[in-house]
This record gives sequence, C-alpha cells and structure tokens, in this order.
Amino acid sequence: MVKSENEQRKRVNQRTWISIGAVIFLLLGIGFVPRNSPVTSLIHRIKTCYCSQDGPKYHGIVEDCCCDYQTVDRINEEVLNPLLQQIVKYPFFRYFKVKLWCDCPFWPDDGMCRLRDCSVCECPENEFPETFRKSSGSVLSSDDLVCQEGKPEATVDRTIDVKAFKGWMEVDNPWTNDDETDNAEMTYVNLQLNPERYTGYSGPSARRIWDAIYLENCQKYPSGECQERRILYKLISGLHSSISVHIAAEYLLDEKTNMWGQKLSLLYDRVLKYPDRVRNLYFTFLFVLRSVTKAADYLEQADYDTGNPVEDLNTQLLMKKLLYDHKLQTACPKPFDEAKMWKGQSGPELMKQTQIQFRNISAVMDCIGCEKCRLWGKLQILGLGTALKILFSENGQDQSGQHLQLQRNEVIALVNLLNRLSESVKFVHEMGPSAERMFGKIIGGPTDQISHQF
Repeated sequence: MVKSENEQRKRVNQRTWISIGAVIFLLLGIGFVPRNSPVTSLIHRIKTCYCSQDGPKYHGIVEDCCCDYQTVDRINEEVLNPLLQQIVKYPFFRYFKVKLWCDCPFWPDDGMCRLRDCSVCECPENEFPETFRKSSGSVLSSDDLVCQEGKPEATVDRTIDVKAFKGWMEVDNPWTNDDETDNAEMTYVNLQLNPERYTGYSGPSARRIWDAIYLENCQKYPSGECQERRILYKLISGLHSSISVHIAAEYLLDEKTNMWGQKLSLLYDRVLKYPDRVRNLYFTFLFVLRSVTKAADYLEQADYDTGNPVEDLNTQLLMKKLLYDHKLQTACPKPFDEAKMWKGQSGPELMKQTQIQFRNISAVMDCIGCEKCRLWGKLQILGLGTALKILFSENGQDQSGQHLQLQRNEVIALVNLLNRLSESVKFVHEMGPSAERMFGKIIGGPTDQISHQF
C-alpha cells in the first residue's frame, strides 16, 4: 500500500513537471512566432480581451444626445469644468434669490429637520464689500432653527448684493411653480458659503419627497418609448445622481472632529451600481450644456454688473470664452438636438403634460425639510426649468409668442446647475473606476431603484 502511494505521488510529480515544461516551451516558442501568424493573432485577441476590462465602462454616443462619453469627459476636463469653476465664484453668480420659507402645498410641515447641517448660516456683513451689503429681509428666529435640525453646515447665508442684478427683466418661468417676480418673501444667498454637500437629511421625510417626484410626476418609461415621454425621468434621474455624487464627494466622515472627505462606498451604492443613473447624469449634463450654448447670443450680451468693474469684466470675458470655446464647438457642436422633440400630432400635448409635471416637481421643493437641501433643490430645479424654457422655445419666442426673456435668477441658476453637473461628471470619471474596484464591479447593473436620501 505504501508502494502504491509512492507510485501515485511520483506520477503526479511527473505530470506537474510536464505541464511546467509545456508552458515554458510555449512561452519560448511565442518569441519566435512571426508577427502576422495566426498564433500571434490569437494571443493578441486574448490580451485585448483582458486589457479591455480596465478600459472605460461607458463608451459610444450618450443616449439621445450627439456626443460620446469620451469626448464629454475630455471637454469637461480641459474646458468646461475649469471655466465654470472660475465663473461661479464671481459676485454675479455667487448670489441667488430664493424663497426659503414657504408652506408645503401637498402635506403639513412636520418639523422634519433635526441636523445642524441642514440649515443655512448667515455670515457677517463686514465680510463683503459695501456694494454687496443689505439688511436681510428674512432673519431666522431661534424658534425657526428647530426645523433645521441643528447643524451649522446646512445654514444658508443671507448676505445681499443690492447692485448685482440691475437691468434684468422680471419675468416668470412657465416651467416652474415659484413666482420669480414676487420679491416680498425672497432673500439672497451666497452660494459659495453654502456648498452642496452632505446634510444628514434622510429617512421618511426625504423618502416622501422622492416618492412625490418619481411616483406621482416622473414615470419611468421603457427605452423603446418615444423620447418625449422619457425625457423628464432622465433629466430628474440625472439631477438626482448629481446630488448623490456631491454628497459622496463631500461627506461628514466624523461628526466629532468635523472631518469631511470622500465616501466612495456611497458613490457606488447610490450611483455607480446602476448604470442608468450614470447615463442619465451625462444626458442631463449635455441637455443643460446645449441650453447654454443655444442662448449664447443672449448670455454674451447680458449685463453682469455688480459694481466691481474688474470682476464684472472678467465675468463677461469668461462667459464669452465658455460660450464660444473652439474645442467645445469642434468636438461637440450640438450636445443635444432639441429640434427632434415634440413633433407629430401628439407633440404639443406631450409637451404641455411634461410642463405640468415639471411644475409639480418644482412645487415639491417647498416640502423639503432641510433648508440647505431646499436651497440647492430650488436652484437646480429652476436651472433645469430655465434649460427647458430655452430649448423648447421656437425661433427665440416662448409658447405665448413673446420674445424669449431670461431673468437674472434664471441665468444664475442655469450656470450654477451646469457647474454642479460638470463637477459630478468629473468626479464620476475620476473616482468611478476606483470605487468600482473597491466595492464590486457590476457589468450590466441591477434594476434601477430610487434612493431616498439627499
């Protein structure tokens, strides 16, 4: 029996050495195989197969758009993101007019906020030039702060620049619910002091917001359905993805030490895990970019006066560079083709229906129980509504036949939204591969589900 075991062990060793020898022989032989031989071709295909796993996950033309993913990433990195990062820091785009305190039209306010990150903090007036100061019309009382869940990171600054926006038309946006011409209850907020990031707002309150948006106003249609029916869901999904990306990019990792940083697990769980969410993010980015380039003449001639000639001139020059950049016009001259939309007999009715649904979504923003989330929700919905207003006007005229006019707040919201989307696309492009390697690369992705958090 011992002899039998020894013989069996000997045979296993012989087979092992034969296998090793065969591999060595094959490797030596490959070095002498002609470059164009079938063997070399086979080896190349095997290498290509394995190497392609590290290539870009998203490639080809972005669905319903006119640019491919690689071009979008390149142009965003080289042109759009650097310009937008500069533009939004100038005084004209720094201040946003918003009605932060208003009744929810759908359900009673239940005092959902409990975290300080939700509130918008006021900053001292001496921090700004004299021309940008004005007494705040709506100062929060100590009782009001109870509804902001107690965290200073979510408090909105209310410093006002009285001269920044003179000369702009006060016209209402037909795509949004807020009356933008009503200044009685509005206040200006310094966006640079109130960044879009983690606030801790989640749970039933946040879930009710997303349910009201998706389940009641934003139905998801199959890919075979017409583009007009799919567009609203894709825009809202893309915006939702961008919000999640910003939360993941700037997350409160340790509340005790106030340490902020990236949370790639959240990026993966809420966005990367669902390829449709990434695709919709790129779609929304190109949609908004197209609205800005379509309004190029209007935006080039706009008055960006804030009382500071040097900064105002720089703002105008940077806007002109953004609008007419040669690289952008060459690589992606028309990011989205709006001329294909709303055609046929049912086109006008579908557009009217989409407009009503979007107005309902904008009204839901008044129900957000976190002040900072409400600020950025209102700004980005107004920005998206402005993009819709620009793209779906015909021959420079709105639906009533009047010459298309944009008010200052619409332009501020539009450009800040484009910057937010640009940042999200950049973060996904740069950190997405690392997050997927760390938390599991999923090819094809699971069925998309709604993530009920801000």
